[in-house]
Amino acid sequence: MDALMAANGLANNHGGWPSFPMVPQMMNGLQGVNNSMFQPNGFLPMMPMPYGNMAAFSTASPSLFPGQPPYPSQDHDYQTPLPPQRTSPDLPVRTRSPGRRGHSPHQGQRKPAPRAAITAPSKGSGGIPDPTPSYLVRASFLPKRRATPGPLLVVIDLNGTLLHRPDKRKPFNFRARPHAHRFVSYCIETFWVVIWSSARPDNVKRMVEELTDKEQLGRVVAVWGRDKFGLTPEDYNARTQCYKRLTALWSDPVVAASYPADREGFAGRCWDQGNTVLIDDSVEKARSEPHNAITIPEFTGDMTTTPDILPMVHDYLNELCFQEDVSAYIRANPFKMA
Repeated sequence: MDALMAANGLANNHGGWPSFPMVPQMMNGLQGVNNSMFQPNGFLPMMPMPYGNMAAFSTASPSLFPGQPPYPSQDHDYQTPLPPQRTSPDLPVRTRSPGRRGHSPHQGQRKPAPRAAITAPSKGSGGIPDPTPSYLVRASFLPKRRATPGPLLVVIDLNGTLLHRPDKRKPFNFRARPHAHRFVSYCIETFWVVIWSSARPDNVKRMVEELTDKEQLGRVVAVWGRDKFGLTPEDYNARTQCYKRLTALWSDPVVAASYPADREGFAGRCWDQGNTVLIDDSVEKARSEPHNAITIPEFTGDMTTTPDILPMVHDYLNELCFQEDVSAYIRANPFKMA
């Protein structure tokens, strides 16, 4: 298996993350770099990245970043014994009557109201989408691997995928998934990235600031929030199921203009189902283009649950950029954690 992966260019670079995928060039005035083997297609040499060793995709590894300290144990016992009760033989012992309730430190505080159920989007918001027949036909072809990588548009979700918000009452307090910062940095340096979340724009802005610096953010193609789902005002302010229609991205002028159509071999092409992948923790959100989705378990803040999921996604992305049609490959070889 290792020999086969090495022959296909999937062998690990033990000095860093694999360096073969391309890097977008001249995005927002910043020039990327790439491996010299792809110079015929107009890609400049890529500089090695200072990341830890990576395992080949579809294989699990207990520690993909050697030297990283283990995460602290979550099994804490904060219960302390009560001090012994002092009694006096001169004082009567008071007992609680059966019908009397003891005082609670939370007495008088209101419990938070339960969250409303998620509802389907109204007809005015586009309703519930299904894949088009033409989409399914194109994804049904056999996958074909090319010798050199092509452009890949990576659409990344935030809450539940890269971050977790422990307290809904503190919307700007986040906990990052293991390796989230390295993963986002690698994607921005290597592919074309769109960040798309169903959260409100203010929350999206804070989450993006948690994951990227100013220079990295300048290389992101677009950052979309809840205002980009075409929801009616009623659905926007309710707990409405959102659907990430990739066609909305492909038809957006800013996103469409980021495709490197001026590169040799890519003239006349554009972003479509053949070169776009959505990373999300929700299968339902990818309903309109199911074979363009990498679905990973929701991150709920537990740092010990699937800590190496993002390195596995990293390896899977490195294979996708060699595919003639991403949707055909994902249909035949969906992402798996092991």
